[in-house]
Amino acid sequence: MEQEKVEQVQDVRAVLTPPSQRTVWLRRMAGPLLSVGMLCLALWALHLLSREVDYHQIRRYVQSISRSRLLLAALFTLLGYAVMTLYDHYALASIGRRLSWRRVTLISFISYAFSNAVGMSLLVSGSIRYRFYVQNGLSTGEVARVVLFCTTSFWLGLLALTGVTLLLVPLPPGMPMATFSRPLGILLTLVPLLWLAGGWIRRRPLRLWRLRISLPSPATALRQILVGAVDWGLAAAVLYILMPDELNNGFGHFLAIFVIAQIIGLISHVPGGLGVFEAVMLAGFGATGNETLAAPILGALAAFRVIYYLLPLCTATVLVLQREARGLREKSLLAPWFTGLLPSFFAGLTLVSGAVLLFSGATRALPLRMAVLGAVLPLSVLEVSHLLASVIGMLLLILARGLQRRLDAAYWLTLVLLLAGAVFSLLKGIDYEEATLLTLLAMALAPAHRLFYRRASLFTTSFSVGWIAAIVAILGCAAWLVFFSYKHVEYSSDLWWEFSLHQGGAPRALRALVAAAAAGMLFALASLIRPHKLRHEPPSEAELAQALPLIKQCSTAQAHLALMGDKTLLFGQDHKAFVMFDTEGRSWVAMGDPVGTDEDARRELVWSFLEQCERAGGWPVFYQVNPADLDLYLEVGLNLLKIGEEARVRLDSFNLDGKSRKVLRNTVNKLTRDGLRLEIVPAEAVAPLLPRLKEVSDAWLRDKNVREKRFSLGAFDPRYLVRTPMAVVWQNDRLVAFANMFLNDTKQEASVDLMRHVPDGPAGIMDYLFVELMQWARDEGYTWFNLGMAPLAGLHNRRQAPLWNRFGALVFGRGERFYNFRGLQRYKDKFDPEWEPRYIAVPGGIALPMILTNVASLISGGLSGVVRR
Repeated sequence: MEQEKVEQVQDVRAVLTPPSQRTVWLRRMAGPLLSVGMLCLALWALHLLSREVDYHQIRRYVQSISRSRLLLAALFTLLGYAVMTLYDHYALASIGRRLSWRRVTLISFISYAFSNAVGMSLLVSGSIRYRFYVQNGLSTGEVARVVLFCTTSFWLGLLALTGVTLLLVPLPPGMPMATFSRPLGILLTLVPLLWLAGGWIRRRPLRLWRLRISLPSPATALRQILVGAVDWGLAAAVLYILMPDELNNGFGHFLAIFVIAQIIGLISHVPGGLGVFEAVMLAGFGATGNETLAAPILGALAAFRVIYYLLPLCTATVLVLQREARGLREKSLLAPWFTGLLPSFFAGLTLVSGAVLLFSGATRALPLRMAVLGAVLPLSVLEVSHLLASVIGMLLLILARGLQRRLDAAYWLTLVLLLAGAVFSLLKGIDYEEATLLTLLAMALAPAHRLFYRRASLFTTSFSVGWIAAIVAILGCAAWLVFFSYKHVEYSSDLWWEFSLHQGGAPRALRALVAAAAAGMLFALASLIRPHKLRHEPPSEAELAQALPLIKQCSTAQAHLALMGDKTLLFGQDHKAFVMFDTEGRSWVAMGDPVGTDEDARRELVWSFLEQCERAGGWPVFYQVNPADLDLYLEVGLNLLKIGEEARVRLDSFNLDGKSRKVLRNTVNKLTRDGLRLEIVPAEAVAPLLPRLKEVSDAWLRDKNVREKRFSLGAFDPRYLVRTPMAVVWQNDRLVAFANMFLNDTKQEASVDLMRHVPDGPAGIMDYLFVELMQWARDEGYTWFNLGMAPLAGLHNRRQAPLWNRFGALVFGRGERFYNFRGLQRYKDKFDPEWEPRYIAVPGGIALPMILTNVASLISGGLSGVVRR
């Protein structure tokens, strides 16, 4: 059974008017800007709350935590992540699927290790679960239900624990929400209680707008709440163990502040709640301006971040690398979803490595290590190493995007900079921890070169708003660390020129921060001034001449649609392949797969088209693509929807013998006796026939009461028709039908595009035309004859089918008012073709209804054509 990656869609009729550019821009910017804004507020709040705290005080507290406490915190962390795996086990049980306990535990641990550290749990953990669970046989709908179950359990447990805690232990008077703690506790407790009672009271699915939510049974709901509450309780216990003894007013008092801080951190959308969680914890314990309280709290929070977030992340990274390295050795495991995972995974680790270098350069080195370095190295080597380590950190943040885009140059530069960063980390302060991290990442990246195959320039890589926001946020955190670590140093212009082994920590940090920022700004400036813009205009005659050899060597006849001249041609750098596309609204729709025989050039064109669409603020779409090329679109993050099936007749077995072909045989024989004959007119001889062809075409359009289509079909355009051979049917000396032909030099496939006949012609004239063309193509040595696509054919309206399949099947069965879906499929079926699925590759998200409307508008020549035959 064929695997399909399907996105749920809304009714296409719900959205017909494209949003304004300003609305679209605001929508794209809102999320990243909100996260950056919340991070800035959190850092400012931390600055105010820890005004009297010194960096050395925090470090001394971390060093004073006993080993027994650290081991106990690690044990509770292990228990917490073990409890998290129950989310997935219960979720799979709720949908009736069974996987091995070991496999589910591994998937759950990896997803939560990454989502807890990175934030955006629904997106990150959902993406990881999708990749792993699809490999294990789950459908897209089942993975979505698992993710929804886990997310619901996650929040139900947090709300239940918070509500009960606030009812039993009110918030401290100094906190802003202290006066509303009991009402808030009642409100939060009601949510899980209503969820628990809902499955018992209401048996039918709950309808919210267009969503149908089946409420779980009371037993399942109780498991969700209990697992979530225990999960959050164990997380709180980890930090409670690390907190200073003087703040020990009982676990209940601590838990009330912890859960409120976690909720605020999650709502902020800042990755991992970084800064937001710490600020709320300081405020909750009344540590404002009190260095005796603030320093130990910040030290405990730093240790908590390392134990609860960083150690599981490192463990999960090792597990993933081990698993994927095994896959690289076994080529059979390299499915499209797999190749799409590793580049993004390495990009994330590179981003983290760059942040580590920047943060290290912003903080003071250990005095003992600096004394050892001072004895063996000149001061100039130490100063240059510190500066270059931070610059490398910034460059790694930029190169992470290049790795995600699979750029070959980004791969080699990242390898070099990781090793250089490891060397400079040792030379600037014997930071062997950072050097080890960078070296391990370089060793893991080294054997994966074949995943980074693109030869595009780094400066043509587009950076989304989210990526820019992430880089700016990391640089902002590094700046905050500089000012926090050296707040005791009075600023003066002389600091920039001070070079000293023991007293030069602040000058080195300032210079490194400015150098890193300058490197980022130079790259941004070089990218902004690049003369690179997506051209959107009809192709010139020279471009059509360049495209013709590629079209003739293409294995599919569909490539001839480029000769229509209504679509822009985007060529690769070496002109070994091209993409034909047109725009409608924000949709940039490519017709078919990239045309060309060079696989690397075709793959690169998909990336180039995607990046240029992003730069123009458009949605990249590939319409009517073949199953053999689906990996081209999966690896760039596009989703696939089946849009119908294409009928292809195998010519070596086609004939008119047998009982099943009796009707066709009789039709052809009768029309032959009536004087019909087929003539194949070469392209150079078509021009003199155009006046007579136009008479037939105009009569056909009037009789059918239709207008010319476009984009995926040809129209009667003399400039187009003279570029292809013409099949002409004569009845004696009268021209009664014609079709322009798509013929390739490879002779793998023949097809027709524009088919017209006179309204008063003999019955069965189209059957005659097709049969004669197939027999002619077979005699000429062609392998296949393509009858074209039957839209929405092959989609099933089953209960368990994805929403898009059910919607498409409904339109296929009841949409005869707009298009003869069933009749077209039945007509092509009489030639006994082999049906092959065809797909549309689209971005995910709520833009899908608008994209489908834009595609329909392109093909029909405008929105009015969508509702007309």
